[in-house]
Amino acid sequence: MYAPVSPQLVIDSLTLHFGGVTALTGVHLEVNAGEITAVIGPNGAGKTSLLNCISGLYRPNAGRLFFEEQEITNTVPHRRAELGIGRTFQNIELFKHLTVLENLMLGRHIHMKTGLLSGGLFWGPARREEELHRRRVEEIIDFLEIESIRHKAVGTLAYGLQKRVELGRALALEPRLLLLDEPMAGMNLEEKEDMARFILDVAEEWGTTLILIEHDMGVVMDISDRVAVLDFGRKIAEGTPEEVQQNPLVIRAYLGKQ
Repeated sequence: MYAPVSPQLVIDSLTLHFGGVTALTGVHLEVNAGEITAVIGPNGAGKTSLLNCISGLYRPNAGRLFFEEQEITNTVPHRRAELGIGRTFQNIELFKHLTVLENLMLGRHIHMKTGLLSGGLFWGPARREEELHRRRVEEIIDFLEIESIRHKAVGTLAYGLQKRVELGRALALEPRLLLLDEPMAGMNLEEKEDMARFILDVAEEWGTTLILIEHDMGVVMDISDRVAVLDFGRKIAEGTPEEVQQNPLVIRAYLGKQ
C-alpha cells in the first residue's frame, strides 16, 4: 500500500493586513508537485499579495507556509530562493542596460560558489564554474527560442520578448516552484500562445511546479491543472478548470453571469 504524497506547498489559514485593510483572510491552498495552479479573481482580490507571501516579500499576520514539508513562514526571501522558490513579477524587473545573456547569468547567482578573489581574477575554479553556468543559460536560451537576441540589451527589446527573458531569468534559478505574476499581461495573441506553450513545457519537461496569476480566462482554463479563486482576500472556490467554471460563486464574483 502506497503512502499518500504530501503537497509540495501548503498555505495554511494565511491572513494578511495592511493597517486597517485586510488583503487575505484565512486562505488555505495545497499545491502538488508538477502541477500548474492558477489563482484568479477580480482586481484587488489578493492574488499578488498571496504570491508575495509565498516568496517572502510579505510576512503574514497569521497562518503558516510549508514548502516540501519545511515551514517557511518566517524564512527570508533569499533563503526561499535557495530552497527552490522562484518568481517573475507583474512589472518587468530586468536590468534594461544589460544583455539577455547577462540577465540570465544573474539568475544563476545563487548557484555560484567561487569566492570574490577567484571570481574577480577569473581563473581555475571560477573559470570552470562560469563555463558550467554559461552552458545552463544557453540551454534556457534555446528552450525559449531567443538565440537571435542573446547579445541585445534587454531595454531595446519588444515587451513580449522582455517577458520571455524574465521567465528565462527565473528558470536560471532552477526553481522547483515557480510563481508567475501575470506572465501574459500586455501581450498579443501570438505572444500569449508562445508563453502558454513555454509554461506547459516547463511543467511537463522540467517537472517544475507553477502557480500563476492570469486574467485571460481562456489561457487559465487551457493550461491549468487546478484553479483557486480569490474574492476580497478570501478563497471562494478551488477545483479543476471545469469545476470552477461551473461554480455559481465564481460566476457571480468573477466570470460573469452566463
